[in-house]
Amino acid sequence: MTLLTRRLCLQCAFATGMGSLTRAASAQADCRTQRGLVILAEFPGLARTVDRNAVAERFRRLDHYVREMSYGRVCTSFDFTDWLTLPEPIASYTISPANLQVDRSRIFKIIQHAIDAADAAHDFSRYDFMVLFMKARFEDYGMIGLCGYPGMLGWAQPLVFRTQGRGQVVPGGMAIFTASAHLGTLFHDIAHVWGGVVDGKRQVPCLYDHDLQERHPTRATGWENALINMGYWDPMSCHFIEPSLPPPGISSWTKLRLGWLPPEKVRDVVPGAPVELVLGPLEDGKAETLAIRIRLDAQRYLLIENRQPLGAYDRVLPGHGVLIMKADDSIAECRHGRAPVRLVNANPALPALRGAAFALPGRSQYTDEEYQLDIRLLEKIGDSYRIRISRLGEAT
Repeated sequence: MTLLTRRLCLQCAFATGMGSLTRAASAQADCRTQRGLVILAEFPGLARTVDRNAVAERFRRLDHYVREMSYGRVCTSFDFTDWLTLPEPIASYTISPANLQVDRSRIFKIIQHAIDAADAAHDFSRYDFMVLFMKARFEDYGMIGLCGYPGMLGWAQPLVFRTQGRGQVVPGGMAIFTASAHLGTLFHDIAHVWGGVVDGKRQVPCLYDHDLQERHPTRATGWENALINMGYWDPMSCHFIEPSLPPPGISSWTKLRLGWLPPEKVRDVVPGAPVELVLGPLEDGKAETLAIRIRLDAQRYLLIENRQPLGAYDRVLPGHGVLIMKADDSIAECRHGRAPVRLVNANPALPALRGAAFALPGRSQYTDEEYQLDIRLLEKIGDSYRIRISRLGEAT
């Protein structure tokens, strides 16, 4: 199959999945709705054509993605302002593409100007979060998308943005996008807001390495070098694999942080006597077990999931099989070579963790010398895997 044929097949599968999600949406009346106000902004002297209906369609696709990733537990609803002209040219708001070099004063300014422009015509209290969507491109602004708060403006201390007119407070947080933003980028930065902050830590942080992103801030400068933790297996790491394709599905770690993985679908294992479990595909909400969590201590654990080419999104993964993640809840962000979650790499010969999945046939065993654990894939049953977890020396 050629690359072009693969892309066309995946795009067709995505369209089919979108249709099924539309039907599922009409039947799902009890989802928890996240309500957002999208402020549409343009700038003096910047002549860009962006269709308002096309923007709305992009956010409808985000709703489809959220419904599938949350097994219908969460959905989104968006209202849109008219195109509002901000008071200064785009050049006065532009920022560096490197996260660690962003001028925060410019983030403060663009958020303040945007909410002031929307203040008179919109009641902010009706929404859970806000989005700024600009009639500008990456080349105009410097980034494709970002999360203002909790994100670029920090998260250790609560921030309150208040309009200068009616004194309205921004609810939840705000994500900022250019017209170049991919569906995966929309999810990535809005998920920062949805995850919120607990004890001074973002619950859903970026999963690429920030220090490496500073050296490789764009795809043209080697962005892939920053994908050392989760590679292309979660849009919180990669945003997307290819611009022409939908984003991959999110990992069980991100689903847990968002509260989207049903607790009864997670099997907790304490290292000890050998145990065998059948692990269903993460995409299949009907499976009895969607993730296995092996508790190591109060902060650290292994998380095991099974990714298969199912649904509209996991069809675009770099591979398929069982992923094993090392998680440490004491780590807040991906800095200085540390991360709150990181994949065990089944095949380091492939770049950017493309070979991270364990599978049958193929590499089917992982031994953890530090915690004296042995994890083996015993059998593939349809799209599920029977897995044995034991102490080293006890495996058969």
